[in-house]
Order: sequence, then structure tokens, then C-alpha cells
Amino acid sequence: MSEPGRALPSCRSRTRRPTAPNRFAGAVRWTGRLLCWSLAAGMTTAATDLLLAPSAGWWPVLWPLPWYLACVSLLAWAVLRAREKAAHRPPDEEDLPGAWDTAA
Repeated sequence: MSEPGRALPSCRSRTRRPTAPNRFAGAVRWTGRLLCWSLAAGMTTAATDLLLAPSAGWWPVLWPLPWYLACVSLLAWAVLRAREKAAHRPPDEEDLPGAWDTAA
């Protein structure tokens, strides 16, 4: 029996990174966060405009800005996510190295 709290040798370490790091992963993550926060800010400003009806001169310019940012970040996230998925796509059968045929 193993001691409590110790991992068995057959258990994989959870802190292990993937062998081929994806260069788009961080950008996709940050763009997704920007999208979520801009949507939250857009909903907040829309609710403020509806409930409080601010009369400041700059308010009609400010409250739609998070919605514009949400649209831009959605497009950026979609492009980055598509590129991230394309980087993970396995090669076509014509492009496979000869060693892969013998290994199978």
C-alpha cells in the first residue's frame, strides 16, 4: 500500500504541459476574457442607461462603446480560435511521413 497523499507511479502528473505548446492558446484565452468583460460592461451600461437615464453630455458616446468592443473582440476571438484549431489538425494522409506507415 502507498502512503496517504502520495501519488502512485502509474498516475500522471497534472502539472505536465503538452508536448507541443500552442502559440495561440494565450491569445485566445485573453481575447475570450475581453469578450466576456466587454459584454458585462455593455449590459451594465445598457441597464444604467435604461434605469438611471444619465443626462451627462458624454453619456450617449460612452454607453455603446462596450458593445463595439464586444463585436471587435468576438471577431478577433473567432479568428484566433480557428487558427488554434487549425494548428491542432492532423496532417493529411499524403503528407504523412513514411515512418508512420510502418509504425501502424
